Amino acid sequence: QVQVAESGGGLVQAGDSLRLSCLLSQLTFDIDAIGWFRQAPGREREFVGCIACRGGYLFYADSAKGRLAISRDNVQNTVYLQMNTLKHEDPAVYYCAVSTTYRNSADARDYQAWGQGTHVTVAS
Repeated sequence: QVQVAESGGGLVQAGDSLRLSCLLSQLTFDIDAIGWFRQAPGREREFVGCIACRGGYLFYADSAKGRLAISRDNVQNTVYLQMNTLKHEDPAVYYCAVSTTYRNSADARDYQAWGQGTHVTVAS
């Protein structure tokens, strides 16, 4: 099974930008999409967006449109989440996940492999 590892989180100021990385151990033919989710303390895991492995189709949560952008580097087996103009509602653990069943699902249950997450904190 593909292994997933997130990196790039940290402490930033409101208004700053941050780019998270999701490194996959391999890009297999059965991977339909790579998604990003986030979970803030005391809240449920929330879909951020995903990118399809074939065709590069992008699907974002409404809350992510305009400030967050997902991209993919197939050579590096890496998917990125660019976050701009970070706000105080953005702090969370950000997770990357792989789906072998759907290319545009916002449901965490449709993702089979997950990373350990990377923490994003916005200084007050």
